[in-house]
Amino acid sequence: MSDEGDDVPSDGSRRRTRWRGLVGLTATRWWQRATRTTGGRIASTIATVALTVAFLLVVTGVALALADGGAAREDDATVRITAEDGSTLSTVDGVEGPRLGASNDRARELRSASGVDHASPVLVETVRLESDGGEPRPVRVVGVVPDGESRTVAGLSTAALEAGDPHYANGSYDGPRAGGIVLSPTAAERLEAAEGDEVAVSMPGQERANTPASAPTVTVAAVADDGAAGDAPVALVHLSELQSLSGADDGGLADRVLVWGEPAAAESAAGDAYPDASVTVAGHTDPAALFDDGLAFAASAIALLVGLTICASFVATTAGMAVDEDRRTLAVLESVGVPVGGRLAVVAVSTGITTLVGALVGVALGAAGIAGVNAVAGATVAPGAVAQFHPLFVPYGIAVALLAGLVAVPYPLAVAARTSVLAEVGR
Repeated sequence: MSDEGDDVPSDGSRRRTRWRGLVGLTATRWWQRATRTTGGRIASTIATVALTVAFLLVVTGVALALADGGAAREDDATVRITAEDGSTLSTVDGVEGPRLGASNDRARELRSASGVDHASPVLVETVRLESDGGEPRPVRVVGVVPDGESRTVAGLSTAALEAGDPHYANGSYDGPRAGGIVLSPTAAERLEAAEGDEVAVSMPGQERANTPASAPTVTVAAVADDGAAGDAPVALVHLSELQSLSGADDGGLADRVLVWGEPAAAESAAGDAYPDASVTVAGHTDPAALFDDGLAFAASAIALLVGLTICASFVATTAGMAVDEDRRTLAVLESVGVPVGGRLAVVAVSTGITTLVGALVGVALGAAGIAGVNAVAGATVAPGAVAQFHPLFVPYGIAVALLAGLVAVPYPLAVAARTSVLAEVGR
């Protein structure tokens, strides 16, 4: 014989059904108000939340680029390969940081990989340059392997350098020297050199061993336009010639390897060539880098604080006004037996929906804003990205908006809690 009590819903089932009904009622009413009755106020709240989130993401994107070096990296490579600290990769006399070994050969392998347009080791050394009749001056010289295309390294174009690296000669370092150098405007001014001038090259400490007549010389192939490489005295030369001069030819050492090409293919080829190194795709940065840079962290923290304050204040004000205008509905809910907790849940869910919609719009605006900032910067002052968008920005923006809504919701809840069915009937 069946037990009639088995067909009676449990208290937990009834509560779940009641809460689902309240949430559905709230969502339906919110949509009706947004599209018919009070659409202006809801739209303004959504716009404020969206603009606040967008501002937060743009500032955080700029801070992330700053933490990662941003425009200061000044190259247009797709992928960058650098040595991991503490790895077994080669170093020079234990003075420099870890460097990549066999960089010339591995870069040649990278250039043959599918989807890779070009790959070049990059070696950076402080070198003394001396123009005719001038004093030896220290300049930061960057060794690269040009390929005839205009590529940006250290903020300077490689187009003026002869394609290839003939002095390398398959590792013998006895091939002919290309003998060209590209100077930044600051370096050219420091050396008082112009295009076509010859410049003597020596490493610090070698100037006594080499007289000006015996020191290697290079010819200025080009002086970059104003603004290139910022205010730094920087120069580009062929990689193997700088390796021979600095002693990095023993082991084919380089500070990093730059790869141009299709991002996925370049990243895969870079990982195969240097499995123990750090491979970074341009525009993809670990957000943890923010915590390693004081200025970047401060900028992102201030943006977070300002965003939370503005967003919470506006949401609290507009939600409180909406509840004040909606007292009759709350009174009706009370009259049909909806408890205080249920009525407050209606207010909280309505506020949460408005905040969530604003957050989603804000994330989209933030991504567009970062792209716009990079486009403007690239057309004016910076050769690279000055702001970066990371996929984690999506949950970050939503979480910040919802946190602001959580901070704001006590005020509309307090207004709703004071609503009485008797007082509304009296009105």
